Amino acid sequence: MKPFTLIKYIFVVLFASTTPLVAQEQPVELVNPFIGSDNYGTTNPGAVRPNGMMSVSPFNVMGSDLNKYDKDKQWWSTPYSNVNSFFTGYSHVNLSGVGCPDLGSLLLMPTTGELNVDYKEYGSIYSDERAVPGYYSNILTKYNIKTEVTATDRSSIARFTFPKGEANILMNLGEGLTNESGAWMRRVSQTEIEGMKLQGTFCYNPQAVFPIYFVMRVNKQPVSTGYWKMQREMQGVEAEWDIHSGQYKLYTKYNRDIAGDDIGAYFSYDVEEGEIIEVQIGVSFVSTENAWENLETEQSGFNFDAVRKQAYEDWNKELSRVKVEGGTYD
Repeated sequence: MKPFTLIKYIFVVLFASTTPLVAQEQPVELVNPFIGSDNYGTTNPGAVRPNGMMSVSPFNVMGSDLNKYDKDKQWWSTPYSNVNSFFTGYSHVNLSGVGCPDLGSLLLMPTTGELNVDYKEYGSIYSDERAVPGYYSNILTKYNIKTEVTATDRSSIARFTFPKGEANILMNLGEGLTNESGAWMRRVSQTEIEGMKLQGTFCYNPQAVFPIYFVMRVNKQPVSTGYWKMQREMQGVEAEWDIHSGQYKLYTKYNRDIAGDDIGAYFSYDVEEGEIIEVQIGVSFVSTENAWENLETEQSGFNFDAVRKQAYEDWNKELSRVKVEGGTYD
C-alpha cells in the first residue's frame, strides 16, 4: 500500500471511530399532544400510558374571565383548552375525545405564600408548556413554580420545583368535570391521605354514578397539614354560631375523616430555593386498599425520572409498530 493511501485509510478509520453517531429521531418525539385540544376537539395533552387508566391533565377551564372557555358557563367536556391560560391544578383520571363531561377531578395544585384554598384566587397563569406522550410540564408564573407530571397505568407522580419561602400543596375534591358531587377523605399519616370522590351522570344519565378511590402521599414532611370545607350558607341567628357561613373553613387541628361536597386537604412547607417536592397518587374504582396496592405495585418509591423514562419507552414501543417513510413532518 502506498504511504499516501495508507495515511488516508488511517484517517478514515480514526474519523469513523471518533465521530458520534447522529441519534435517530424516535417516533414518540414526533407526537404533538396539543393537537385536538382547541376548537372543541376535546382532547388534552396530559400524561398517560398506552391504555392506562391514570391520566394527569392540566386543568384550565374554570375560575377566571381570562379563559375563553369555562366549564361552568357553557357545554364543556374536557379539562383543558389550548387557548385558555388560567391553571387551577392537575386533574386525575380524565376522558379524552368525548362530548359529555365526567371524571376530571382530584385536582392537585402547588402554591406559594400564605395558604389560600379558593381556586378562583389560588389559580395561576402559566407559561413554557411542554408535552410529549407520558409527560407534561409548565411554569406557574404567579408562583414561579415549575410543575411536571408523568404516569404509570394506575398511578401518577408530580414534581414541583419551588422558590424559597412558604409553599403549599393542595388536593381539591370539590371541583372537576363531573356533574356529581360528594367526597370523603381521611389522613393516614402526616404525609399520606386517602379518600373517595363521587363521579358520574355521563351524558344525561343521572343514575350512572360511581366512586373513584384515591391515595396520595408526599415525599417531604410538612410543617402543617389539614383540611378545608365550604360551609353551607346560614341565615339569621343560626349564622351567628358559625363565622364561616358560606365560606371556606380551615380545619387545622382536626385530623380524622372529613366529608362533604366541597372539601380538600393541604400540606404546607418552608422550602429552600429550587427545592423539589414530589407527590404520588394511586387510583382504583374498587377501594382505597386497591388504590394503595396499585401505587405500591407500580411505584415502590419516589423516582420521577424512572417513571417518565418508562412512559417514554412504552409509548415509543407502541408507536414503533408502524413505520412510515417519505413525506414531510406536516
